[in-house]
Amino acid sequence: MTPRPPLRTAHTAELGADGLRSVRALLDAAFDGGFSDEDWDHTLGGLHVLVQDGQGVAAHGSVVMRRTRHRGRWLRTGYVEAVAVRADVRRTGLGGRVMGALEGIVDRAYDLGALSASEAGAALYASRGWQRWAGQVHGLSPDGIVRLAEEEGGIHLWPARDGEPLDPRHELVLDWRDGDVA
Repeated sequence: MTPRPPLRTAHTAELGADGLRSVRALLDAAFDGGFSDEDWDHTLGGLHVLVQDGQGVAAHGSVVMRRTRHRGRWLRTGYVEAVAVRADVRRTGLGGRVMGALEGIVDRAYDLGALSASEAGAALYASRGWQRWAGQVHGLSPDGIVRLAEEEGGIHLWPARDGEPLDPRHELVLDWRDGDVA
């Protein structure tokens, strides 16, 4: 039986230039060229969970701090970004291991977890307990609060650890960032 490669958790600052290049290469390949410089920027500044094997970075995900307003209250949100598994090791449990570690970080450090899922990824997140947000999504833009209707249905939440459940009759307002807000 082949031993499972260990998980590594590191802040962006600890990855170094070579580590960051390796992660970016994985993401570019995994997203088939659809991973933009803005997507990369959203990946940085928080904690990364990586699995490395003899071929390099096999799996990755990160969690960055964002603010999300709901019912007049700003919640510290662990926003999950850039979850990917190298093609040759997909369906071996590495994505689940990375997500488990990210969920643990969210549980210990944030009021809420959030992520934006593609249709292809939505089933994985739902199977892990992430809940599809059924309400409206807005962004706090430089010009004020704007509705992000194109993001509705794709946002998934990890339940608030100590707070009351979120109510989809009230919108989520995400802090602004360049590129995709959600």
